[in-house]
Amino acid sequence: MNAVRAAWRLWRAVLHALGGLATIVFVFPRLHDAQREARVQAWSLRMLTLLNVRLDVRGEPPRAGPVLLVANHISWLDILVMHAARYCRFVSKADVRHWPLIGTLATGGGTIYIERESRRDAMRVVHAMAASLKRGEIVAAFPEGTTSDGITLLPFHGNLIQAAISAHAPAQPVGLMFIDAKTRTVSHSPSYVGDETLLGSVWRTVSGPPLVAVVHYGEPQQALGRGRREWAADLRSAVAALRQG
Repeated sequence: MNAVRAAWRLWRAVLHALGGLATIVFVFPRLHDAQREARVQAWSLRMLTLLNVRLDVRGEPPRAGPVLLVANHISWLDILVMHAARYCRFVSKADVRHWPLIGTLATGGGTIYIERESRRDAMRVVHAMAASLKRGEIVAAFPEGTTSDGITLLPFHGNLIQAAISAHAPAQPVGLMFIDAKTRTVSHSPSYVGDETLLGSVWRTVSGPPLVAVVHYGEPQQALGRGRREWAADLRSAVAALRQG
């Protein structure tokens, strides 16, 4: 029965994703930015519900930009969770653009893509992020550069933090956690790290116990003369504290 229930959840999630695709193709061209952002947030919240994930928002999400959200990275669910809490433009690896269905959804959601292996492309993305911040937008990045196990917090790379410095915009730390709704302990069901596959992570999520996705917003920070590496280290410390509750 558990496998049947999980398959039903997954099927409904796929249908919801296809509905999102149709919205991007046929509806988004007629909407202005604020309407698109509201649609993305509502769609993400509904997707979490279909996946049996409850959202727990702590702290104060930004009401408006410009602000650079800086979060730890655990799972493919992170982007859905942060979109559901507050719409933002994500910086994501370029591979995602070519993923079937997911790539179109990510692009429609305003994702900024980066070739992580290319230093030249990293500079292009920093300029694109800074331009977005100067337009008053909310941009989100995962400075670890990859997913971690949800327990260990990897070093934060300073490259993307440079965008906030260049745009004279604040950076706001965000701590992400996934908790088993029944035991209230940290859950590793949605983890996507190392040799784990995306399909395996998705199946563990839909077939496991209900989850609570915690999004904990800290206080926005200004650079105050800090360089990108120093500021990245301080933001990492803030994110680490937010993940403790």
